[in-house]
Amino acid sequence: MGEKFSKEKYKQQIQSFQPKQSIFVSCMKAFIIGGLICVVGQGIQNFYISFFNFTATTASNPTIATIILLAALFTGLGVFDKLGQFAGAGTLIPVTGFANSMASAALEHKSEGLVLGVANNMFKIAGAVLVYGVVAAAIIGFIRYSITTILLS
Repeated sequence: MGEKFSKEKYKQQIQSFQPKQSIFVSCMKAFIIGGLICVVGQGIQNFYISFFNFTATTASNPTIATIILLAALFTGLGVFDKLGQFAGAGTLIPVTGFANSMASAALEHKSEGLVLGVANNMFKIAGAVLVYGVVAAAIIGFIRYSITTILLS
């Protein structure tokens, strides 16, 4: 039989095949691309404020919806994946990262059918995020309600 590899030997063997990139360069790419995504989001919000007479508060929901739509569209076109490979964590801004994961799951499983493939696998990813989001919102709401009740008593 062959020689058994230890974890250390395996790590040494694969190191030559792994790309070398400094942490500083990775952080700068993530910072710049993440910042550009935020600048685009701010531009979209300013568009809604200027052309539809929204306030900053009322423009936030259509801005988020537009960013989700753009992220899903760019995922379908393959642009978001290339951007993610370049920027790394810079594309994980919650709204765009969530839209990318949902659209990727839908595209990956479309051959299995609309319900059992697309919808089922999209909500496997979304389910955990939604559950934790709702639970966290409920806990924070309860804490805020409790603190407000105590302070006003």
